[in-house]
Amino acid sequence: MPTITCIEDLKQLHKRRAPRMFYEYCESGSYTEQTFRENTSDFAQIRLRQKVAVDMSNRSLAGAMIGQPVAMPVALAPVGFTGMQSANGEIKAARAAEAFGVPFTLSTMSINSVEQVAEATSKPFWFQLYVMRDEDFVDGMIARAKKAGCSALVLTLDLQILGQRHKDLKNGLSAPPKLTLSSIMNLATKVRWGLGMLGAKSRSFGNIVGHAKGVENMSSLNAWTSEQFDPRLDWSKIARIRDQWGGKLILKGILDADDARIAADFGADAIIVSNHGGRQLDGALSAIRKLPEIVAAVGDRIEVHLDSGIRSGQDVLKALALGATGTYIGRAYIYGLGAMGQPGVTKALEVIRNELDISLALCGERDVKALRRENLLVPKGFFDAYD
Repeated sequence: MPTITCIEDLKQLHKRRAPRMFYEYCESGSYTEQTFRENTSDFAQIRLRQKVAVDMSNRSLAGAMIGQPVAMPVALAPVGFTGMQSANGEIKAARAAEAFGVPFTLSTMSINSVEQVAEATSKPFWFQLYVMRDEDFVDGMIARAKKAGCSALVLTLDLQILGQRHKDLKNGLSAPPKLTLSSIMNLATKVRWGLGMLGAKSRSFGNIVGHAKGVENMSSLNAWTSEQFDPRLDWSKIARIRDQWGGKLILKGILDADDARIAADFGADAIIVSNHGGRQLDGALSAIRKLPEIVAAVGDRIEVHLDSGIRSGQDVLKALALGATGTYIGRAYIYGLGAMGQPGVTKALEVIRNELDISLALCGERDVKALRRENLLVPKGFFDAYD
């Protein structure tokens, strides 16, 4: 067992153990990948303010997200193809999150279906919905999430049109992998991954195959997904979904204060400041740069969460200090899953927790809920460098 001290260790192990197309699906953004890179590099520009000679005992990382108690204000973000990083990946990640005491969010584009994850877990998880042109599928997916006992719906708003990700096109990304000379040669080097996949409950998109009209095999699935993301998604369609769901609602993909105000007026329980991990609009600002503006606009009316760019407990601390009430990790836990399966997801969460706990103490705080802007040292002009 290698010694894992940070998320980067898991990333390097993931790169060695997972097929190239699935590692690069995780580790990529759209077009030039500027926003993908700046999601993390902008976090690095923010420094922490050290405080000494304060009581650092009895620290608490506990909090709540949309009223749900959490061991720390970190949820597992929805990630497509998770079950291709490791066999039964969504089930493994959900179990790790449940044991750790943090929320798990299942993607519409998951490999394990919502029913499979519900059967394998004992506590409610969250479900992320992509809005498709096929309203019957959307209606059915909402009903299935309700039946599975999902306790929140995370509605993604920034994928009406799919951003181009060069690596995915070059790798011929698919689930299961298309067998080409290049992919066969790469898969032949991933024996551990292949042996695991022999026992997988599902090897394609479990929420879609057999549930969407006309989608019964890989060729029909590819045709369906290529045309199904709904470019007509607007607030009236969101209202229809809100009313149909009738439960806790989180709107994901907010990167503009005006959109945040509309979302707050709309009655959502939380918004997620996110640029889809840099995978949609390349050239958009990083989530952490936009966070304070959005918190100032609506933070007294609605929970403001953040994802995109978090790779450490210190990143979580910075987001909380800037006003976020919750955060999400995507790539950080996928690295762990691809590296070591369920124990790898647990290890990623442990790394985040330990870094957050120690950094909290050295900043002179004992409770994450006490974090504020004064705990940080931010470069002059960092948040207003762009008009």
